[in-house]
Amino acid sequence: MKVDEMPGATAPLGKFDPLNLATLGSESTLAWFRAAELKHSRVAMLATTGYLVQAAGIHFPGMLSSDVSFESLSTMKPLDAWDAVPEGGKNQIYFTIFLAEFITECKGTHYTKGGPLPTIVFPPIDFSNVNPEQLKTRQSRELNNGRLAMIAIMSFVAAANIPGSVPALAGNPMF
Repeated sequence: MKVDEMPGATAPLGKFDPLNLATLGSESTLAWFRAAELKHSRVAMLATTGYLVQAAGIHFPGMLSSDVSFESLSTMKPLDAWDAVPEGGKNQIYFTIFLAEFITECKGTHYTKGGPLPTIVFPPIDFSNVNPEQLKTRQSRELNNGRLAMIAIMSFVAAANIPGSVPALAGNPMF
């Protein structure tokens, strides 16, 4: 499949590949690039949502550990809150990410060998009854939202670490 025919090549940019990465290697390489973009998009959407929810002070009730409450974390900047999470909690998060990655990489025929691109592990969603044109539109929306989320989370991290680097976020107490 050509990059122009893949989901994500939408207006106003169409195919956006200024470094011509899509021409490197074979179709397997292109599938690997697309899977990487898709996974990074999904992670960025979760990260952006998490950053905004935490910055808004929304939190679970109760305790994260015996000495750290969710409420105490919600009073900190998001990156400081991550630093305050106990190592055991971070390890559980890393393991969950590893497990999800392992499951998607080991299911059936690998995407670099002609299999389908990675899907959402949990909850499993069945797209088999979706019209192909509608599916391509939805996949394009997911990729475009993910691309925007990648820009957003990079902006949040830059604003939190380099004062004034993102003028729209300057002066916001969570950055």
